[in-house]
Amino acid sequence: MFRSNSLGVAIAVCLLAGCQSVPKPKAAAAGGGRIDAIQTLVVIYAENRSFDNLYGHFPGANGLQNLQAAQYLQRDRDGSVLKELPPVPNALTTASDPKQIPTEATRGHPNRPYALDDPNGYGVGLDYRLHDLIHAFYNEQMQINGGKNDMFAAISDAGGETMGYFDGSTMALWKIAQQYVLADNFFHGAFGSSFLNHQYLICACAPIDFKTQIDPKTYETNISIVNDDGVSLKLDPHGPASALDGPPKFVRYGNLTPDYYAVNTMQPPYQPSGNTPAKEGDARFADAKKRNTLSPQVADTIGDRLSAAKVGWAWYSGAWQVALDQGKALAHVAFQYHHQPFNYYANYAPGTPARAEHLRDGGMDGATFLADIDAGKLPPVTFYKPQGNLNQHAGYATIRAGDEHIAEVIAHLQKSPQWKNMVVIVTYDENGGWWDHVAPPKGDRWGPGLRIPTIIVSPFAKRGFVDHTQNDTGSIQRLINRRFGLKPLPGIEARDAALKANGLPPMGDLSEALDLPVR
Repeated sequence: MFRSNSLGVAIAVCLLAGCQSVPKPKAAAAGGGRIDAIQTLVVIYAENRSFDNLYGHFPGANGLQNLQAAQYLQRDRDGSVLKELPPVPNALTTASDPKQIPTEATRGHPNRPYALDDPNGYGVGLDYRLHDLIHAFYNEQMQINGGKNDMFAAISDAGGETMGYFDGSTMALWKIAQQYVLADNFFHGAFGSSFLNHQYLICACAPIDFKTQIDPKTYETNISIVNDDGVSLKLDPHGPASALDGPPKFVRYGNLTPDYYAVNTMQPPYQPSGNTPAKEGDARFADAKKRNTLSPQVADTIGDRLSAAKVGWAWYSGAWQVALDQGKALAHVAFQYHHQPFNYYANYAPGTPARAEHLRDGGMDGATFLADIDAGKLPPVTFYKPQGNLNQHAGYATIRAGDEHIAEVIAHLQKSPQWKNMVVIVTYDENGGWWDHVAPPKGDRWGPGLRIPTIIVSPFAKRGFVDHTQNDTGSIQRLINRRFGLKPLPGIEARDAALKANGLPPMGDLSEALDLPVR
């Protein structure tokens, strides 16, 4: 049976399941538990799944059960209700898949969410690599449409595929969530892509491209053309008027806002980077003049705050050293350069002591990270980024491969000498362009975006618990701050101030998921 921090939800779940008694709500961990009982915090950062996409049918969670039409009906770009979902351009699956599903077979799909793995439907399961759906800063805000979440199909580049979801009950992570805590009200910190959400994870901010700020004319094509509302891209009048005729076209979809904040994918200024070094330049650096090379960043990060407090920390990246050694020859593991947020910051530039200490190779398939787990050598704050083919990102990874890998990591953590004082947070960087039915709370300019799955695994975790506390990616920093007595970064304070101004509670710090010892 699943516990809930909403007694009403718990009662409803028990009535449906035929429970003999209703669980009594426990006191929150914030009510006196010893936060210093946590000695090791581990964050595993997976990729690109909305909550409904994987956990929409999780018992006790706010999922896809009993949705009303108003909660899911999608609208066309003119605001009218779509008579059907738009077709999926270029087929639902690729020609190399054993069961290719052509575009024509996706026409006429009813306007509603649907199971991608239903054998009576498309029948594509957790082992398929489906499209990498558009998931970008302005696009997601257009899809959310003021909280109605009804423009996902109209703004997606994958038509009705955005409304698809999976039966996640066969995942190892689903079973782990059943044992520990699943958070069903956790939102990704910033609208849009992996790039910006990795930045938000460590700095609660949007980076600035200083070269474009200094020379906007040279780099003009970097700059998005937006409407007066400041949250939507200007549609190209020559593009398809209706989503049923094709994905939208924009006047200019850029990497930057009009005031030069980098919100869509830019490449790191240091290797490993998707951009090669300048000719005759330092081989450790990316070519700084390339349009999509981000200028080195100077804002404070959670790493800087931890270092100043003399708290050990590390960012482990799967296949990091191989990426440095082999560069773009690393296609077989789909290493993602823009998933390495500290590699954008001057404090962690090549040759700095901080880089050598804190940016660590996780090894191929996480082997080096696993060895450090087994040896009990993890620092007090540890981030782990799986290599691309093991992170569950649509387009170049399967759900199944990432699920098996992350479950293996958790199994090692549970056997680690550090386990008895450990809290593990498994979360996703953003929604990946997949629809979710819950409107995100209205925060600040940068977010939050949609709900994402988050699992808390720990000896201190409440067992069989669904946590409905409002959290976002910044809640990870809030827990770190509380545990180690750190002053919050400006973006954390700005988010809570914006929520308050909009009549909403501040974000939680994940303590509601924990039963910490009182002495």
